[in-house]
Amino acid sequence: MDRKSAARYLRVSPGTLAVWDCTKRYNLKHIKIGRSVRYRKCDLDQFLEERLCS
Repeated sequence: MDRKSAARYLRVSPGTLAVWDCTKRYNLKHIKIGRSVRYRKCDLDQFLEERLCS
């Protein structure tokens, strides 16, 4: 997924994802292809799963 789609999936803004990547605030894995950034759905699901409140 591109950054815009991943942000929509996580319900955050694309700018928020960009800041998280830049500051390494979260260990959210991404793939860089040239100048574009891509995310795998399984990595986004894992990110969400780690933040579930029990």
